[in-house]
Amino acid sequence: MGLPENIYKLRIRFHLSQQAFADAMQVSRQAVQKWETGVSQS
Repeated sequence: MGLPENIYKLRIRFHLSQQAFADAMQVSRQAVQKWETGVSQS
C-alpha cells in the first residue's frame, strides 16, 4: 500500500471530500487529487 492509497483511505475513513481534506491540510483540492493519483507525493 503506497502513499496515494493511504491518503485516499484516510480521507474516506473520516468521510471527507477532497475539498474538505484539502481545507484541513491547507492545500488546494487539486493537490489532494494529485496525491491520491500518485502524480505528486510532495
